[in-house]
Amino acid sequence: MRSAQKRPVAVLVDAYTSGNHLPPAFAKLDVDVVHVQSTPELMTSMRLPDLTAYRAVVPYGTPAETAERLREFAPVCVVAGQEPGVELADELSELLGLPTNGTALSRARRDKYEMIETLRRAGVRCADQLKSDSVEELVAWAERRGEYPVVVKPLSSAATEGVAVCRGPEEVREAAEAVLGTVNIFGERNDEVLVQSFLQGEEYMVDFVSYAGQRRACGIWQYHKRLDGIHRIYDRDSITTPGASPEPQITAYMHEVLDALGIQYGPTHAEVIVTPQGPALVEIGARLSGGVLPDFHDLCVGANQADLTALAYARPQEFLDQYAGRPYSKLTEASQIFASTTLDGIVDSLDQDVLAQIQALESVHLAIPKLAPGSRIRPTVDLYTATLVVWTRHASTEVLERDYARVLELAGRVYRLREDAKAAA
Repeated sequence: MRSAQKRPVAVLVDAYTSGNHLPPAFAKLDVDVVHVQSTPELMTSMRLPDLTAYRAVVPYGTPAETAERLREFAPVCVVAGQEPGVELADELSELLGLPTNGTALSRARRDKYEMIETLRRAGVRCADQLKSDSVEELVAWAERRGEYPVVVKPLSSAATEGVAVCRGPEEVREAAEAVLGTVNIFGERNDEVLVQSFLQGEEYMVDFVSYAGQRRACGIWQYHKRLDGIHRIYDRDSITTPGASPEPQITAYMHEVLDALGIQYGPTHAEVIVTPQGPALVEIGARLSGGVLPDFHDLCVGANQADLTALAYARPQEFLDQYAGRPYSKLTEASQIFASTTLDGIVDSLDQDVLAQIQALESVHLAIPKLAPGSRIRPTVDLYTATLVVWTRHASTEVLERDYARVLELAGRVYRLREDAKAAA
């Protein structure tokens, strides 16, 4: 069977949301893809993988069973397509003898407490923290520490789901109670809660691709957020200039982080805050960034994380020669806008004329509404409850600022609610 197989195969585990960019990235390199899921049923809380893009879909099974089924495809790599697939991708790649980050530190790449403790053991700058299943113990830690604000969050989630910035014991108590016992977007129960010291400084999104410990920074974007009660709401991010502060400091720090967590292969998406003492990790995922838009990133920074991931695994020498160790390019000013809302109700329809006005703005590359008719719209508290994502690019920062303001003006008119729906504003 293998002799008749003409194209190499990449295995993708849980290729939800931005993982959908991986099949076309591998296809450009004449590599087929096979899909594996880490759960018995697909997770409908995220954008599903397009299974028509795959040569095969391997049935759910134990890691050993799955590895045995995959052997017939003689895969060249196993890649996590989204956060829930990280640990299984580590295990399968290890079982199959493929390029792997290994399983020894797999949990530290998913569990936010273990992640930070692993950095601490390696002497890498990080936050103070405590995890507990007791709300009162979390409150007591914050009180003993005596420095507010503190951050309360789930041990494993994404897109700031359940994250709260708390300025006193009552806010810590309320935030911890709101997380404890709930189920996150990945279907995992929050049996413990994490409280951490607040990292003061500007926050950056940092995306890398690694192969055999050689790395390419795909782009460093500064987050612009605002505090609304206990929630830090994303407004937009903007590309930073390679070679100019703080890019070199962040890049050097991220090499320490990736080494400490044993990440030698594949894509990573991290949030880093540049504190007065230097960069410090908020968290990292061993998978593609959720904000990857390949054609947009090609135009802004000269390459994109999905294509570079495929290249690293399919043609590693080409990746090492052309990209590893080289800085990304800043080809234009660029920003990704996340529109928030105070509406609460059921979406009746979308105003296509308003969407067309947004799309027609000079700097707008693409605008994607996140909700469809019949969906529930809620006040924005995290990235999942943002209502509209708009990618913008232009040589002029003045044009970007003007269009950003106009997007915010128009965004509130995109969604029409059912007449019986309640609007909070």
